[in-house]
Amino acid sequence: MSEHVDVIIVGAGLSGIGAAARLKRELPGKTFAILESRGAIGGTWDLFRYPGVRSDSDMYTLGYSFRPWKGAKAIADGGSIRDYIESTVDDEGLRSRILLGHRVVDASWSSETALWTITAIRTGDSEYVEGDDTAGSETVTFTCGFLSVCSGYYRYDEGFTPEIPGSESFEGRLVHPQHWPTDLNYDGKRVVIVGSGATAVTLVPSMAGRAEHVTMLQRSPTYIAAVPSRDHLADRLRGRVPDRLAYGIVRAKNIVSSMLTYQLARRRPEALKAMLRKSATDKLPQGFAVDTHLAPTYEPWDQRLCAIPNGDLYRSISAGDADIVTDWITRITPTGIDLASGARLDADVIVTATGLNLLVMGGMTLCVDGSPVDVSKALTYKGMMLAGVPNFALTIGYTNASWTLKADLVASYVCRLLAKMDRSGIAWVIPVAPTDVADGDVAPLIDLQAGYVLRGVGLLPQQGARSPWRLHQNYLRDFGLLRAGRLTRDVRFGRRGEIVPRSALIG
Repeated sequence: MSEHVDVIIVGAGLSGIGAAARLKRELPGKTFAILESRGAIGGTWDLFRYPGVRSDSDMYTLGYSFRPWKGAKAIADGGSIRDYIESTVDDEGLRSRILLGHRVVDASWSSETALWTITAIRTGDSEYVEGDDTAGSETVTFTCGFLSVCSGYYRYDEGFTPEIPGSESFEGRLVHPQHWPTDLNYDGKRVVIVGSGATAVTLVPSMAGRAEHVTMLQRSPTYIAAVPSRDHLADRLRGRVPDRLAYGIVRAKNIVSSMLTYQLARRRPEALKAMLRKSATDKLPQGFAVDTHLAPTYEPWDQRLCAIPNGDLYRSISAGDADIVTDWITRITPTGIDLASGARLDADVIVTATGLNLLVMGGMTLCVDGSPVDVSKALTYKGMMLAGVPNFALTIGYTNASWTLKADLVASYVCRLLAKMDRSGIAWVIPVAPTDVADGDVAPLIDLQAGYVLRGVGLLPQQGARSPWRLHQNYLRDFGLLRAGRLTRDVRFGRRGEIVPRSALIG
C-alpha cells in the first residue's frame, strides 16, 4: 500500500530543505515528505569531507532568504554549512518529514488519478551505488499530487577520475576528494593534487600546513579570485541593527555585486582579466610565472570563477609550502608522476581533484500516462519545469552565483502555483511549448564549458532561445519571472481525469 502526501521533495540537501521550509511556511495545510537517498541530511555538505571543504559563494546568498547567516565568516567551511542546514531542519520542524535511505528510482504520472506514483529503494543508512537496485533491501511506493526534485545534477557515489597510465602501480595513496578516506595521514608527505578547479584550490592551502610540500598539477589554468573571508559590511552592521535587517542588506549588496562581476566578465573580459592578474601578481612571489599558471585560454565565466578566501592559495605558494605546475601527465609511476615536459613530480599522496560526473535527477526515470519521458530531449520552462510533464519541478541553481538564490525562487514559484491550483480546483498544470520554441534552436540547460558539463551534456534537459523557455543566469530577471510573473503563460491547466496533451512533450 502506498503512502500519500500532497508533495514529495527528492533530496535533503540545501535546496530540498529550503523547498520544504518554504512549503511549510507558505502552505501550512499541505502534507509533504522529503526522500533522501543517503543516510544523512545535508547533501553536498554532508558528502564532501576533504580538508578545507567550504563554500565557493558567500553565505549571505548561499544561505536561505528566511534564515539569517550568523557566522563570522562569509566563506564558510563545510561543517558550518552542514550545521546550518541541520539547525534549519530542527527550527522549521522538518525532521519528521524526512525519510533517509530512500532512493527514488521511478516516478509515473496518471492523468486518471492526477497523481504521481513514486517508487523508491529503501537502502537504510548505508551508502548506495548508482544503478544498483540490489543495494536496497525493500521497494516502497508513495503517491503525491506534485513532485519537486532537488537532488542536484551530479553522481554522489563517484567522482570523475580520468584513465591515467600507471595509476595501478602507484605505491602511495591515490584518492578522490568526493570520498575522502578518514585514515589518510599526509603529515610530512609530498602531495600532488591533480586539477585546477574549486576543489583543488581549496585543498592546496588546507593540506600545505601539514604536508611536506603540496603541488597543484594542472593541465590548463583556471581563473582565480582572491576574496575576503569576512564581509566587512556584515561586520559593521552586526550588533547595530536587527539580524534579519542586516542579513537582508548584506544579501542584497552581494547579489548586486555578483551580478556586476558577471556582467563585467561577459562584456569587458579583458578588464576583469587585468584585475585578476594584478591581484595575483601583488600576492605572489616576484618572478612567479603568472601568465603560465594563472592565464586560461577561455574567457572569464565560460567556467566558474574560483574564489580563494584571503588569497590563501597565494599565501601558501609565497611561504614555499606549495606550488603550481602546468603540464600534462604521461604516466603515474610507483613513486610519482612523469610529465610531458620530461619533468617528474615525486609523490606520496596523489589527489585526483578532476571533477564530477553528471547525473540528472539522481538517475530516476519519469513516465507520463505510460509513456517514458526522455529528459535529455525535454524543453525546460522557466528553468524549472519540463514541457509535457505535469505537476513537476526540477531545481537547478545558478552557475554564476549562489545555487540557493535560484533554488529559493523555484521553491517560491512552486508554492504560488500550488496555491493557485487549490483556489481554482485544478488538478494539474503542464508547460506547453509554442511551436516556434519547439522547432527553434535549443541548447543544453547548463551552458558552462566546465569538463563535467561537457562530459555529460547529452544527459541534460534542453532550453530554448527566449523566455520563459530559457534559463536566465540573472537573479533580478528570474525574480521578476518567478516571484511576480504570470502563472498562466505557456501552460495548460486540467482537472482530474483529463489526459495531459502528449503534443506538449518535446522529444
